[in-house]
Amino acid sequence: MPVYALGDLTPDIHPDAYVHPDATVIGAVTLRAGVSVWPQAVLRGDYGTIEVGERTSVQDGTVVHCTEFHPVRIGADCVLGHNVHVEGATVGDRCLIASGSVLLNGSVVEDGAVLGAGAVMSFNGFLPARAMALGVPARVREGHVVPEDMTSGIVAKYLENSAIYKQGLRRLDAVGE
Repeated sequence: MPVYALGDLTPDIHPDAYVHPDATVIGAVTLRAGVSVWPQAVLRGDYGTIEVGERTSVQDGTVVHCTEFHPVRIGADCVLGHNVHVEGATVGDRCLIASGSVLLNGSVVEDGAVLGAGAVMSFNGFLPARAMALGVPARVREGHVVPEDMTSGIVAKYLENSAIYKQGLRRLDAVGE
C-alpha cells in the first residue's frame, strides 16, 4: 500500500485499520482502529491534518484533502461512499456521505446526518444532526429524520470486509517478473 511521509508529516495508522494496497495515504493522516480505506481512495494530509474515527469506511475512489485553514475531521462509524470528495470539512459520528457527493471547505455535518448521493455542500455548509441534504446545491430535506442506527449495518459489513481482505487478498498478475 502506498503510505508516504511528506517531510515531517507522517501517517499514524492504527494496527487494526485496513488500507487497501491500491489506496494512497500521504502526510498528516490519522486512521483509528477499524478504519477501512478502499481501492483508489486518496487521503492527502499535506497542508493540514486528516483524522478518521473508529470503524469508518472510506470507499473506492474517495478523495480526502485538507487545507492549512480547514483540517478534516471524520467521526466514528461513518461511511464515505464511492467517489466522495471531502475537502477541509468536519463530519460527526454515524454519518453517511453518500456516493459521488462533495463536501467542501469549512462545512460541518453533525452526528447521524446524511449527505445524499451526488449532493454538493458548498463552502461553510451546515447539516444538522440526523438531517438529510440532497441536491446541487445540497438542501436539507425538511421533516426527514435519519434513524439513529442508519449506518450500523454498513459499518458492520465493512468491518467484515476488512477482515476478509486482510486475510484473503492476493495479487494474481505478473508484478515484479
